Amino acid sequence: MVSLKDIAKKCGVSIATVSKALNDHHDISDATKERLVRAAREMGYFPNSQARALKTNRTYNIGVMFSEEEGKGLSQEFFARIISYFKDYCDNLGYDLTFVSSGFGKQKMSLYEHCKYRNVDGILLTSGDFTSPDVFEVINGDIPVVTIDYIFESATTVMSSNEMGVEKLVDYVIKNGHTKIAYIQGLYTSVTKRRLQGFFKGCQKHGVEINPDWIYKADYHNLEKAYIVTKQIMEKDEKPTCIFMPDDYSALGGMRALTDMGYKIPEDVSVVGFDGISYSQLMNPRLTTYAQDTKTIGRLAAEKLINMIEQPETSFTEEIVVEGELYEGETVKDLTK
Repeated sequence: MVSLKDIAKKCGVSIATVSKALNDHHDISDATKERLVRAAREMGYFPNSQARALKTNRTYNIGVMFSEEEGKGLSQEFFARIISYFKDYCDNLGYDLTFVSSGFGKQKMSLYEHCKYRNVDGILLTSGDFTSPDVFEVINGDIPVVTIDYIFESATTVMSSNEMGVEKLVDYVIKNGHTKIAYIQGLYTSVTKRRLQGFFKGCQKHGVEINPDWIYKADYHNLEKAYIVTKQIMEKDEKPTCIFMPDDYSALGGMRALTDMGYKIPEDVSVVGFDGISYSQLMNPRLTTYAQDTKTIGRLAAEKLINMIEQPETSFTEEIVVEGELYEGETVKDLTK
């Protein structure tokens, strides 16, 4: 294995000079730095992560916690994209990712114990049961944590503009003449609460009466549940002209239910989603939805977490809201014409 000493000997400089060059210090000339970096590459030098950890008291390893239950985690595009952009930012700063869970082989350990076992410098908490004792142990531990779309007083949160996003969708739907609007919400979380607030706020702003019989509960990312609930809505005597789905994936189930019942979209009934997943814009008709800015969410989560790791004395907990974009699509009929 090639060492700093080998590079220094070949290039006729001190070990300290080689170290400065490979760590991009500015107190050596660019020409010297370029020569030493090229020599290190040609000799097949790779930095030793364990040695770096001893020197910096950091492992340059970040734990990522998520749940695969109910279509969450990497199987769900929203979280997969966030983690991908999060990883890109971490890669550029020399950090690796480790996915942690409450099990390790045949051993059973808590999430926090797994993080300690892996000796991670920080934790990204993306989805799952945020009210579980396991999660509270992580939040109250001594490892820096950033959460996605869930607020803890002791952790920085990066979240999409859920309330504003639904309000913008309501504005668009009402602008197109819809006043009979049904709303299907996901499982009750802080995100669900904020989206429902956006729905009520948008309707009240335009003086549109909210029918409590048209507020339904379902699940996020659950086609079957969306299918069932949509049929229940449309089997009633009084029918809405537009249905808000919990998310884009659920909208597929809701739209299938409408088609099976003989309704045309948007001619007979309009549909609105939320998330902006890729498939929503490949559908025919293209789904009207609010696209969450997963790139910015992932980048900011990484930026804030690494800052907490490297500069704890200047870090503080924040609630960061990232705006998305309204995709008008083709699933909302203009009733004003």
